[in-house]
Amino acid sequence: MPVPPTRAAARALATYLGTLACLSAPAAPAQAQEQPAPENVEAQNSFYCQERKLGYWFYCTRPKPAEQTTPKAAPSATTQLDAITSTLRELKAKAILEPTPANVTAYIRFQREQLDRASLFSDVWQRAIWQDPELDYTLQRPVSTLGKRQWQDSRSAERDAAMTQLSQRYGLFYFFAQSCAACEVMSPIVQGVASRWKITVRAISTDGGPSRHFPGYTVETNQRTRMGLEPKITPAVVLWDALKNQPIPIGYGVMSADELQDRIFLLTSKEAGRDY
Repeated sequence: MPVPPTRAAARALATYLGTLACLSAPAAPAQAQEQPAPENVEAQNSFYCQERKLGYWFYCTRPKPAEQTTPKAAPSATTQLDAITSTLRELKAKAILEPTPANVTAYIRFQREQLDRASLFSDVWQRAIWQDPELDYTLQRPVSTLGKRQWQDSRSAERDAAMTQLSQRYGLFYFFAQSCAACEVMSPIVQGVASRWKITVRAISTDGGPSRHFPGYTVETNQRTRMGLEPKITPAVVLWDALKNQPIPIGYGVMSADELQDRIFLLTSKEAGRDY
């Protein structure tokens, strides 16, 4: 016959059964941890940092972020060259005004450095020209004795070929004066060039006086003004373009025969900027 449980045993049994029920029940989802409100955070910071003055140990004084410095751009080549020029002038002035051994030596040393720099530039310049024919001006105008002779011979042949055809289109106006001493020198030169290339010359006397080199002269009737020439200078040589019906001033004063022919050749056969 079973013994009825005592009150203590009954309470222990009830506690045991309750514990089993809690363990077998599904776990309730954990509630998210509540975050302190911003107002509370500010209040705490004010309390710890301002009232109690705890400082950077409680992150009250936060370190400032390092400033990002922008690297300085290198000075331009022009600025560097200006600085060198300024330094050279300053050293020179100081050496002149205070010619102590130290000042003079400093100027000489710095000047020598710049001379070496200039010599290096000149050497590299010359090498660059040698290696690039487009940069070598001496191919157009030689500077050596042999090259100049060859260029002059070629140029003379080209000029003579152009002058041979000149009389088909051009004529010459020659303005002179009987009282002009330079005209006595220039008149036979104009006559000789015109005769060589069979160019027609119209000699015009500005003062009405004759010319022994151009007996068929005419007296001026304001021709120079109409041609846009300087009216007071003689002698004056003007090339007349019959195709375009316009004057081409050649020059004033005395010129050699070779120079006169060169000017005529350039003004009739070469465009400006194509022969230099």
